[in-house]
Amino acid sequence: MAGKRFSLVVQFFFFFFLSSATAQARWWRVQTKGTDTNLRAVAAVYAHDRNGVQFPVVWTSGSNGVILKSLDAGKTWLRLHVKDGDALDFRGIVAFSEKTAYVMSSGEADKSRIYKTTDGGETWNLQYSDNRKEFFLDSIACLYETECMALGDPINGKFLLLRTSDGEHWSPLPTDNMPSALGGEGAFAASNSCLKLPGEKEIYFATGGPAARVFLSKDGGLSWTVTRTPLVQGNASSGIFAVVGDESDRIIVVGGDYKDPAYSERVAATSLDNGKTWRLAAGQPGGFRSALALIDHERMVAVGPNGEDVTNDSGAHWKHTDSLNLNAVAILDIAAGWAVGPHGTIARFVNHFDYRHSSSESPQQRTVPRARQR
Repeated sequence: MAGKRFSLVVQFFFFFFLSSATAQARWWRVQTKGTDTNLRAVAAVYAHDRNGVQFPVVWTSGSNGVILKSLDAGKTWLRLHVKDGDALDFRGIVAFSEKTAYVMSSGEADKSRIYKTTDGGETWNLQYSDNRKEFFLDSIACLYETECMALGDPINGKFLLLRTSDGEHWSPLPTDNMPSALGGEGAFAASNSCLKLPGEKEIYFATGGPAARVFLSKDGGLSWTVTRTPLVQGNASSGIFAVVGDESDRIIVVGGDYKDPAYSERVAATSLDNGKTWRLAAGQPGGFRSALALIDHERMVAVGPNGEDVTNDSGAHWKHTDSLNLNAVAILDIAAGWAVGPHGTIARFVNHFDYRHSSSESPQQRTVPRARQR
């Protein structure tokens, strides 16, 4: 009983400190804004210079064909161009180095495309597109440079999953054993956050509309389970917008209703048993949240149009930090993270935790795609 009381006291003082800190200092610092684009995706990866010194590379993309890259932690940005792509809406990006990245556009039929660059964005190779009117890509994720998946809205009653195993050729994953989509159910191409590949065989994706559901496969898509979460749902603008899962059966989701961004009663939930049961966060974020990223095993950040939040206890309690309008977020570790939003806004994460990761395995190694180890 005394131990429980001590734990509660520690938890109280942590959140008191967190609330006091957020009132005095912002957790996000805007680095640039004003570009004619709504940035929807951001990716970050560590690279090494000629002397072996590690540095972060940040890629971001959005509407009006915009793709940007920074080699100096966001101080300056290089505009990249996809041939004949100035009208595309690039809603997903995944990076592996300063040279190699995938970018995904969203839109009906052939407006949804997957490109890849291996020369730092000087040239982009179109790897996949489709002329069917139902074809609409929502998110792209990679486990390795050669092993990636892209999620699309349902076609013939089943969600579309495209897969590459060589980093060049994409094909639809069989969906015979996938549960059918509900009428009007879809995924949100809002932040490149509704599809995750947390392990060698694990696939998670989240949906919205008539239900806020999580689809889960533990065997690379051979079999599936689907569970309904308690997040706000029931109309085309509501549901899950971001999902994070790991190999310890923990799943965290955030979302809400993007047409009612201030609504904050059912916008975050956690499952500790692979989605079998769900619990709403006891301390909810401050409204609709479109993206979610791990800092380390317990700490996370969420971003949305009316502000940002942090959690120190795997999503059980969220605390408001800032009031920026942001769509997507990428965190390498506690010292390096970026979020992006409308009007070309790019903000860097400012760590206010009295903590630095000291494990032999960094958060980056656990949560970002990597080159295959052979």
